[in-house]
Amino acid sequence: MKKALIFGGTKFFGIHLVNQLLDKGYHVTIATRGQTPDPFGDSVRRVEVDRTDKQSLARAFKHETWDVIYDQICFSSQDAMTSMEIFKGKTYKYVFTSSLSVYDMEQITPPVTEEDFDPMKENLIVAGSDAFSYQEGKQQAEAAFFQHAPFPVTAVRFPIVLGENDYTGRLALYIKKIKYHQGVYLDNPQAEMNFISEQEAGHFLAWLAGMHIAEPINACATGVVSLEGLLNQIAEITGQRVVYSDKESESPYNIPSTWTMSNEKAEGHGFAFSNLQDWLPKLIEKLAVQV
Repeated sequence: MKKALIFGGTKFFGIHLVNQLLDKGYHVTIATRGQTPDPFGDSVRRVEVDRTDKQSLARAFKHETWDVIYDQICFSSQDAMTSMEIFKGKTYKYVFTSSLSVYDMEQITPPVTEEDFDPMKENLIVAGSDAFSYQEGKQQAEAAFFQHAPFPVTAVRFPIVLGENDYTGRLALYIKKIKYHQGVYLDNPQAEMNFISEQEAGHFLAWLAGMHIAEPINACATGVVSLEGLLNQIAEITGQRVVYSDKESESPYNIPSTWTMSNEKAEGHGFAFSNLQDWLPKLIEKLAVQV
């Protein structure tokens, strides 16, 4: 039986990843701090460990090997370097959850492709997450892995992941603002975005277990939506109207310009992405009942 180790498998799309791997017949081990309950019962093995503590990792995984390791909680070059030291010779594949944020959208014309950020050309600075912004941390983690990894690495660049279990509550915030006639602040309502659902994100990660892709790869639902279009969808579904505000307020999708990516490389490898509009309205309907 093939073995998979997962850092970040107890919530959101990590749960879908675990379920997909179990369905594929993998023996799954979840690396966890033991603070978040999970729904897997006896189907998985759990190892309590501190991802940021090298000695904790070394003790927990001293004598084991895996067919694939998933790392969804790596946020710096130091995290990446630690993983390479601990897991050298212990895995055939390492799948790192990266982000659309690695791209400098002010310098690139979207939709961005994988070649628009080359981690091999990045000046590597080895430091912990406290030394970097989120964007810099993911850039540096990719640089560390692709410049020094002793095993094949796939860096999955996701846009914002949406779903009923999204603990960030960002889409729900916009639904609440519109449902209760609160003002929405946007600098550029025409800016467009990609998304991916939590289910598809988990499915895509699990699909990679059987693929030989040792490079960065974008993953998003097919199709884009403007911020104005998204708010209008919410308004139509909730039966309300959008109230725009000139006063700056919490607005987590408030991007200055279009942030979209191409998923053509992943499609070329054979992954069939969903269409954004096949599931986004249904998700809005479900969240609208909850807020």
